Amino acid sequence: MLAIERRNAILAKLSLEGKVVVSDLSREFSVTEETIRRDLEKLESDGLARKTYGGAVKNDNFNTDLPFHIRKQTNVESKQKIAALLADMIHDGDYIMLDSSTTALCVIKNILNRQKITLITNSIEIMLELCNKPDWTVISTGGVLKEGGLSLVGYQAERMVRGFHVDMAICSCKGLDAEMGVTDSNERDSEIKKAFFASAKRRVLAVDNSKFDKASFVKVCGINEVDVIATDADPGQRWAERLRDAEVELVFPKLNNESEFLE
Repeated sequence: MLAIERRNAILAKLSLEGKVVVSDLSREFSVTEETIRRDLEKLESDGLARKTYGGAVKNDNFNTDLPFHIRKQTNVESKQKIAALLADMIHDGDYIMLDSSTTALCVIKNILNRQKITLITNSIEIMLELCNKPDWTVISTGGVLKEGGLSLVGYQAERMVRGFHVDMAICSCKGLDAEMGVTDSNERDSEIKKAFFASAKRRVLAVDNSKFDKASFVKVCGINEVDVIATDADPGQRWAERLRDAEVELVFPKLNNESEFLE
């Protein structure tokens, strides 16, 4: 196994379990403990982990971008719940935009039975997923490939998006805060999401419950600039009232698996 493959495997374990132990990793990967310590030092220098005595813990910094293949393995159940809600909002013949989030990929997997969808996306993973879907029109934003993200960003992508108008745009974010609004970890992702929302009749934010009351580095938009927030669990009365005042529809699964819609 190459060093980068081993570090990615360690990072995946960190994301799923929250912590790792040097001695356990040494046995699992059949390398010395010193090699594992160097791997953890590299992950720490990249802002992806925090070393502790005898191991490391996950870095919960909301300004840190994990690689796509790592994000795809985390919070899977929450993403599937959100994707099921969003799939119910998409109908045959719709024109939609989806960002490059792993939640957006889950949405696609939930709507493969829809017909004649026109989709604009900056996600390479979504385009690969739909390469054998002849009755759909799939349009790439173009732009610059974001390292580790399997996404296209930059001025060219933003300009292309702003030339269209769709029924719905679905985007994720790193944080949702009462004062800062919708935030993300870097400017390039923030700008493409702004472009998606500016080009859509209905602006939908897909955000799991852990992102509420969190603020990341760059503001995407205000809460009142979103039409719908879809999440995996009831965020509580305080947020329900706040979103109602902002005239934002809140959608989350009920315990009986029926969706709750609050306006």
